[in-house]
Order: sequence, then C-alpha cells, then structure tokens
Amino acid sequence: MSKKDYQNQVLKILKSEFPEVKTPLKHNSAFQLLVATVLSPQTLDSTTNKVTPAIFKKYPNPKLLANANLDQLENEIKIVNYYKTKAKNLKKMAQILLQKFNGVVPSNLNNLIELPGVGRKVANVIISEWFFKTQNIEPEGIVVDTHVKRVSFRLGLTKETDPYKVEKDLNKQFPKNEWADLSLRFIFHGRKTCKAKNPLCSSCPLKNICPQKGLKRQ
Repeated sequence: MSKKDYQNQVLKILKSEFPEVKTPLKHNSAFQLLVATVLSPQTLDSTTNKVTPAIFKKYPNPKLLANANLDQLENEIKIVNYYKTKAKNLKKMAQILLQKFNGVVPSNLNNLIELPGVGRKVANVIISEWFFKTQNIEPEGIVVDTHVKRVSFRLGLTKETDPYKVEKDLNKQFPKNEWADLSLRFIFHGRKTCKAKNPLCSSCPLKNICPQKGLKRQ
C-alpha cells in the first residue's frame, strides 16, 4: 500500500467510526468558544462545561469579562485546574480583545496567539471549530493535543514528539478541508480505543492497517 493510499484508508476508517464530530466544549459564539478553550487545558471537557454556562451568562461579552472582579472570577471557575492563572488570562484576554480587536475574536492564528492563554492548539481549535464551520475560513493547522500526538505516532503518520512538528507532518498528509474533523476523530479514537495505557488493539477498526503489531508504546 502506498503512503497516500494508507493515509486515505486511515481517513476513511475514522470517518466510518466517527461520521459526525464536533467539539464537546459547549458554545454558541466565537467568544464563548474562546473562553471555553482557555479554561479547558489540563481539565476534562465535562468539568469545563460545568463552569461555562454561568460564565457565559454573567460575562456575555469581552467588556463585562474585562471588568470582572478577579477574586470573584477565580471563585467562579475554581473547579478547573490552574484556575488562578486561567482567571487572570481570561480577564487580560478580554481586555486585549477590546484594545486591539474592537471586542471581536480574530479569525487568524497570528492574532489569536497574542491573547493570554491562547497557544497554537487553542487557536487552531477556534479557527477549525468556529470560523471554518460557520464562515468557511480555512484552518491554518490541525489541532494537536495529547491524543492526536499519540494516535498519529502509533499510526506511523509522524515520528515527531513536538506538537508543532506533529502538526506540520499531519498538515502535509491530509486535505485542508479535512483538518478540523480529522483532529476530532483522532481525539475520539484516542479516548475510545487507542488509549495511552491498555489500548484496545483487538477491537480497533484500524488494526488491519496499523503498523503497530504488538503495540510499541510511545
């Protein structure tokens, strides 16, 4: 099987396994998704989703969040990990949105990563999950989290361990219009089957083409 045929097979099988995918983070706007993604690192999506409804209601726009009382904001998000740092990032992020972007969430990666708490991964999530799906603005990269990194490594799609280098490897191998959903399919596959410990190789839909015969752990 050629490399391109292998890539197409991976894509086809994951599409069959997860036909429709969307981020588990609840949101109804670019601003809400930005807030949720800033809160989400090192925290379960389900935990983030417990916090965000009240935050969205109390701070529905950057102006209100920029003027939030920091102690109160910390208390409102204290069930998420690193809540003190994240509270500071949220407040400063809202202030920068007002100062530099007229209160509008930017749609490109370079501007997004100027915001506190927003790195490449978060920026790619916002572009892929909001701007691509609602405004057809092309993604600038595949979202690489720990699941994407692990699954792509085990599937032989990258030999890299640095997330940026993994992203660049994956960007080269798959069509840009697949990037947004592909990263979610990797994530869901990693959570369901290709787990960090005790992966369920015998029931994996990719087992017939996966190069890991007798799993070689990352």
